[in-house]
Amino acid sequence: MKYIIIVLIVTLSSTCIKAQQFIDKGLIEYTVVINNHKAMGEGSWAEMFKDKIPRLSTSYFQLTFNDNKGIYLFNRKDDKTRSPWGNDEEENTWYSDYANDKFVQQKMIFGNNYLLTDSLLTINWKMTNESRNIAGFNCRKAVGILFDSVYVFAFYTDEILVSGGPMGLHGLPGMILGVTIPRMYSSWVANKIEINGVDYTKITPPSKGKKKNPKDLESTIIEATKDWGSYSQQAIWKLIL
Repeated sequence: MKYIIIVLIVTLSSTCIKAQQFIDKGLIEYTVVINNHKAMGEGSWAEMFKDKIPRLSTSYFQLTFNDNKGIYLFNRKDDKTRSPWGNDEEENTWYSDYANDKFVQQKMIFGNNYLLTDSLLTINWKMTNESRNIAGFNCRKAVGILFDSVYVFAFYTDEILVSGGPMGLHGLPGMILGVTIPRMYSSWVANKIEINGVDYTKITPPSKGKKKNPKDLESTIIEATKDWGSYSQQAIWKLIL
């Protein structure tokens, strides 16, 4: 009987070890949903275009990560909710070096391709006791603040060791698998995570585009969108993220 108990303990311990596997590289696909009508705000300009675009649009982005670095790229759109106009985000590239607190981003702004380099975004996070399962991973909720007043609600898992997430989001003790930013009327939720057969060679910083200081480009956008009403702020936030 004593021998059987010992065997059971060893077997259960082995099972627990196998079940708790920590990941430091892979590919995460996020489903991104934006409420276009709310993001456009109010006013005659917004009302003029609301009936020409879908209320909600869905797209898919992928984050490939390895060696504490990651690259976040557009993958595809849901054709049923596709906007009749193009989207600059489809041309964008987010490269993050989490260990060295550095990003290199290639962003299409008003038809111009810019190359931006700076330190990773500063986010003040506060942990909560709320949890959720996303794509098979146990996640804990954290609340962050961007741009002094924009709340970010994120769910991260410490089962993925990289402190990253979609776009330029980072800074939690694990990978961010779910995000909601109410004032941007947007959400990001991981729908799958792949480990095998991933092309890690794509994790390289972009090199094409006109080099520009992010702060200088922000000033340019503020001036160009000053008559856009509340949507002007949305454009600025998208640039910084």
